[in-house]
Amino acid sequence: MEFTAKQIAELINGTIEGDENASVSTFAKIEEGRKGAISFLSNPKYTHYIYDTDSSVVIINKDLELENEVKATLIRVDNAYECVAKLLQMYESMKPQKTGIDSLAFISPKATIGKNCYIGAFAFIGDGVVIGDNTQIYPNTYIGDKVTIGNDCIINPNVTIYQGCIVNNRVTIHSGTVIGADGFGFAPSENGYDKIPQIGIVTIEDDVEIGANTCIDRSTMGSTYIRKGAKLDNLIQIAHNAEVGKNTVMAAQCGIAGSTKVGDWCMFGGQVGIAGHLHITDHTTVGAQAGITGSIKKEGQTIIGSPAIDAKTYMKSYAVYRRLTDMYMQINKMQKEIEELKRK
Repeated sequence: MEFTAKQIAELINGTIEGDENASVSTFAKIEEGRKGAISFLSNPKYTHYIYDTDSSVVIINKDLELENEVKATLIRVDNAYECVAKLLQMYESMKPQKTGIDSLAFISPKATIGKNCYIGAFAFIGDGVVIGDNTQIYPNTYIGDKVTIGNDCIINPNVTIYQGCIVNNRVTIHSGTVIGADGFGFAPSENGYDKIPQIGIVTIEDDVEIGANTCIDRSTMGSTYIRKGAKLDNLIQIAHNAEVGKNTVMAAQCGIAGSTKVGDWCMFGGQVGIAGHLHITDHTTVGAQAGITGSIKKEGQTIIGSPAIDAKTYMKSYAVYRRLTDMYMQINKMQKEIEELKRK
């Protein structure tokens, strides 16, 4: 499907510089541009590519000042990155959706399947499962007994959702993810460790996206919660009875220990680790590889390091840390001079 620069500009409220009839049918990175493609430029580091790109149309910010002429038709907008995200969402929504039930899928006669659903080969749908309208269950996925899945969800191949868990509307779960495995609960005894039964569930609210090979454990009692609009990357571990707040985002390899509550609109870099039974308040930003051992109570704080501390304090401390070798040598030298003076 082709669109002209004029049509795209109307969709994103942009201003055209160049040929308004320039047509595009695909997307490309600006450094890999080709005829018939649309690209975008939002990071100043990539500005030099705009002068040579072969893309037919490039979306740029209104305030970007160019030093030379460009071949491409430009569309100036307030925020190029946001506009491209909008266009990509529209492009994705235009793709035809799969529907129908593959003959090789197993669906319990006690399950309820909504309208316009797709269930792929070798998917397993257990007793008492309820699946809403327009939801897609891809091959080799396991949906345990009494699981509820809402409307317009995408459950990709090889996902496992254990019994009783709840997945609300417009949720996307990527391949290899496990929802509702037992929480890590064991009680020490004379003979080793006694398993504590995990009889709760996992509840995933509307508009959540969960990356590949992520694990979200069922609670001991009650529910582990992933709140509305949260986005989890690949390879994340959310332990039993934890809660991830609304619109919180986590990069790959984060680990949240049991019963920790993460607030709304938080941002976590990769490999962040959080100890159990803590509370992380709203709008907290955590740098990559931070280790959080205590609750964060001040809203809007940025923390880094392990143990994690305020980012400004960390940078001041790190500046001293980098000089420790020189400081150590200076102290040794001063100590020798003092000893020499004492001998005299």
